Amino acid sequence: MYYGGDYNPEQWPEEVWHEDVALMRRAGVTLVTVGVFSWSRLEPAPGHYDFGWLDRVLDLLHEGGVAVDLATPTASPPPWFPAEARNVTADGVRLTHGSRDTYCVSSPFYRDKSREITARLAERYGGHPALAMWHVHNEYGSWCHCDHTAAAFRAWLRDRHGSLDALNDAWTTSFWSQHYADWEHIQPPRATQYLPNPGQVLDFRRFLSDELLAHFREAKAILRPTGKPVTTNFVFGDWVPVDQRRWAEEVDLVAIDHYPAEDPPAETAFAADLARCWAGGKPWLLMEQATVTYTEPRIMAKEPGEIARLSLSHVARGSMGAMFFQWRASRGGAELWHGGMVPHAGPDSRIFREVCELGSVLRRLPAPSAPVAAEAAILWDTESWWATQAPKFPSSEVRYLDAVRQAHRVLYRHGVTADFAHPAGDLSRYRLVLVPCLYLLPDVSALRAYVEGGGTLVVSFFSGVADACGRVHLGGYPGALRELLGIRVEEFQPLAAPVTLSTGETASLWSERVHLEGAVALACYPDGTPAITRHGNAFYVSTRLTDEGLARLLGLAPHPAGLELVRRGDLLFAVNHGTEEHAVPAGIDVLTGDRVERLAPGAFAVLRYTPSPP
Repeated sequence: MYYGGDYNPEQWPEEVWHEDVALMRRAGVTLVTVGVFSWSRLEPAPGHYDFGWLDRVLDLLHEGGVAVDLATPTASPPPWFPAEARNVTADGVRLTHGSRDTYCVSSPFYRDKSREITARLAERYGGHPALAMWHVHNEYGSWCHCDHTAAAFRAWLRDRHGSLDALNDAWTTSFWSQHYADWEHIQPPRATQYLPNPGQVLDFRRFLSDELLAHFREAKAILRPTGKPVTTNFVFGDWVPVDQRRWAEEVDLVAIDHYPAEDPPAETAFAADLARCWAGGKPWLLMEQATVTYTEPRIMAKEPGEIARLSLSHVARGSMGAMFFQWRASRGGAELWHGGMVPHAGPDSRIFREVCELGSVLRRLPAPSAPVAAEAAILWDTESWWATQAPKFPSSEVRYLDAVRQAHRVLYRHGVTADFAHPAGDLSRYRLVLVPCLYLLPDVSALRAYVEGGGTLVVSFFSGVADACGRVHLGGYPGALRELLGIRVEEFQPLAAPVTLSTGETASLWSERVHLEGAVALACYPDGTPAITRHGNAFYVSTRLTDEGLARLLGLAPHPAGLELVRRGDLLFAVNHGTEEHAVPAGIDVLTGDRVERLAPGAFAVLRYTPSPP
C-alpha cells in the first residue's frame, strides 16, 4: 500500500524538512512525490543547475524510511523560458509566464529542455536508494495553437489520413468551401467566424493526445535504463485532450488524480472504476486527492471520517494506496487553500489525526491481489465524449458525461459494481452492458457477439449515430445499431419539458420518432409511438429516464442508502457513507479481528467472508 502525497520542500525553510520526515513516520507515510513544480529551483538559469537541496531532501527521506516518486518538472517551465515556447490560445494570444502549464508541447525548445532536465535527473538520481518510481510531468493537458503546433498537426494528419483526398473526405470539406489542395493550408482549429469543422476539431484533440504522449515517451525512454517504473498522473475533465485508455498502454502504473465535489461517494466510485478500466483490470494508484472538498463556491474540509472512507473506496476498486496533494498546505501561492495532510493548523488538528488514522488502516490492510468482481459494464469512449462537445448538436443539453455518470450512479446506488469497457472489447463476462450516448460507433461486432452470447444490452439515445470521423450513418438512426436493436429512428425530437410515458415513467430532455423493425415496444410516448423497445435481449431507450425509472427498467433490487460493498476475492470492502446503520454480510474484519454483521453510520470494515452458493 502506497501512502503519502506530493511533497514540496522547496516551499519551506530547511529546518522544516526534519519535522516533515518525523511527521511522515508518525502518519505511516511510505511514498512521497518530489519535484513536480521545481524546475526553476533545479535550473534557475539556462544550463545552470542546483541539485544540492534535492540531494539533501532525498537523503533525508531515505533515512526516514520514506520512498520517493521523483518527478520531472516539465509541467511548469521557469520564468526564463522564451516566448516562442509558450502556448498560444485559439484566439491567437501568446500566454505569459505566471501559472503552470504555460508551454507548447510542439515547441522544439521546450522538447529539448524537457529531455535535458529529465536526463540530468536520471543521471543523478537513477541509483538513489530512496527512488521507487519516476513521475513524468504532471496532469498532461496543455493546449496550443501556435505555428509549431500547426506544423506538428499537419505531420500527424499526413500520417493518419495518408492523402489530402482522404482528409477532405473524412472532414467533409466540400461543405462551406473548405476543400484543401495543399497541406500547408491546414491550421489548428483557431478562432473563426462561426462554427468550426467538427472533423477538424475531433482530429485536433486526437493529435494533442498523441503529441503529449510523444513527450511522455521521450521522457520514459530516458528514464527506462534506471530500472524503476515510469508513470504520470491522469487528470479528468472536459478540457483534457488525453485519451487515457490509449495512454495506459505506455505507463508502468496507471495513476489518477481525483477531486470529488457534489456527491463524493458516487464520484469516487466512478473515478476508481474508470481508472480500473484504463489499467485493464490491473491495480492502479490514486496519486492525488485532497483533504478538502471543492464544491463551488466553497472549499471545505472533508467531513469527519470522510478522508478514510473515500480512500478505502478507491482501494476497494483497485488502487494500490492513497496519495494526496499535498503533504503540507502552502502558506502562499496560487493553491494556498488547496489543503494538505498537514493543514495550516499544523499536526495538532483533526485533519492530521485522521491522516494518521488512515495510515494505520492501510498498514493493517492486506494488499488485495484478486481482481474487483464486477457483474455489469458501461461502455466508455473518450472520442465519443470529445465529438459530442461540438456546437450545434440537436440539443446542447445532451452531454455524454451526464449520460455515463447516470448509468454508473444508478448501478452504484443499487449495489452493483460496474466496470467501464471499450466498445470493441470482450464483454462476455458481464450479465449486463449499458451503452450511454455512444455517439461514435464504427463497428458493432463486439456488441452483436455479446447479445448473441446471451448478454443483456441496454442502449440509450444518441448512440451509434456517427462513424469514427463523426460522419452520420445514413438511412436512419441509430445507424450502426439499427439491425441489432430492431428499430429505425426517423427523427430526433429534443424535449422542452418532461412527458409521461405509457408506463407512468417520466421522460425528459430527448425523444425520437421510432419505427419498429422487429423490436417490440415496452413503453410509448403520449402520442402512442415507441419510447422504449426490446429486440431479444437488446433494449433501446430513446429518452432520458429518471434514475429511479432507469433502475426499474434494469430490474435492480433496492439497496441500503449509502452502503458501498465491493468484493475482491475473499475480501469484502464495506463502507457506510450513509446516516443509518446497515446490515452487511457477516465476516471477520481484517482491520480489527472482530466479527462484523452491522455497520454504523460512517463506519467501514474489510471483511473476510465466504459468499453463499448461488
